[in-house]
This record gives sequence, C-alpha cells and structure tokens, in this order.
Amino acid sequence: MFSPRQRAKTFLCTYGLILLGSAILSFGLYNVHEQTQVTEGGVLGMTLFLQHWLGLTPAITSPVMDIACYLLAWRFLGNSFARYAVTASLAFAAFHALWERFPPLLPDLSAYPVAAAVVGALFVGVGVGLVVRIGGACGGDDALALTISHLSRWPIARCYLITDLTVLALSLSYIPLSRILCSLITVTLSSFLIGRIQLAGRGPEPETEPAR
Repeated sequence: MFSPRQRAKTFLCTYGLILLGSAILSFGLYNVHEQTQVTEGGVLGMTLFLQHWLGLTPAITSPVMDIACYLLAWRFLGNSFARYAVTASLAFAAFHALWERFPPLLPDLSAYPVAAAVVGALFVGVGVGLVVRIGGACGGDDALALTISHLSRWPIARCYLITDLTVLALSLSYIPLSRILCSLITVTLSSFLIGRIQLAGRGPEPETEPAR
C-alpha cells in the first residue's frame, strides 16, 4: 500500500505530465500547424477526406469519430484511461484558448514546408508522448492507437503509423503528392517520438488495466 504522501506525489506527477503534454501539443498546433497548414493522418485527415468526397462537415464527423475511438479505448483500457483522456482533452482546449489570446509566437514557416513538418512533428511527438506515457489521450487518434497497441501488443509507434499512413494514402486521391510527402515526414517523426517517450526509462510494458 502506498502512503498518502506517495499517492499525492504520484497524483501530482501524473496530472502534471498530462498538463505539460497538452500545453506543448496545443502550442505546436496553434503556432506551427495552423500557420503553415501542416496536416496529419488520423481523425483529422479522415474528416478532410470525408468532407472532400462526401460533403460531410468536420463539425459532425470529427466529434463522431473521436467519441467512437474514446468509447472503444474505454472498453479495452478501463476507467483510468477515461479519467486521463478527459483531463487531457479539457487541458488541451484550455491551453489552446490561452494561446489564441496572443499572436503566433514562432516564425511563420509556410515558405519552408519541410522545416514546418519537422518542427510540427516535434511538438506533436513530445506533447502526445507525455500524455500517452501516462495512459491518456489528447484525441481520437491517440485513443485508437492505444487500443490497437493493447490488442496487438505492437509498439505504439507502429500503431500510429498504420492509422496515419492509411489516411494519407486515401488523401492522395485529392491532395498533391508534395504536400502528402511533408505530412509523411510529420507522422513518421511524431510517431517515433511518441513511442520513445512512452517507453523511456521503462522495462517491459505492464499489463493495461482491464475494462470495468
């Protein structure tokens, strides 16, 4: 049994990392992705795909897919995932609203798409990696990758790449290849970073909490 002091320390470390990861991710999305139109795979890419070919608005498809991924993850990963995911989602929204009160704090890299892809991937990889390390998720992409990793026992970096590359391959039907190649840089680097941060300093992954 942990002492109250140990439990308090664990609580602060856990939710502190979730807040830090959400802050880093939202900062990168606001200051890099939204300025330079760097895109990724996953839920975001799929909403754009459905909008282009079926005329379905992301205002509907994005929350529907996110909720579906969260419910699937909750089914297999348990209540702790739900607590961490809700905290991360709320923290992301709050931090993004904070950044929006200021003009972009980083130089506009729109003229340098490869640099934008790399810098954007660093923010996504570190931010999401910290949240995923705890067992939470910032969005439907993370929840789906965690679920696939749990069921298949594959490294989470591979799970992110599978989902992202699938969406990017579909997106080739309407997005120029040059832009897809930049997105490929982003998803490959961010997936690698997420996997490394999740496992940094750890031995074999512990069994995930069963659903209750």
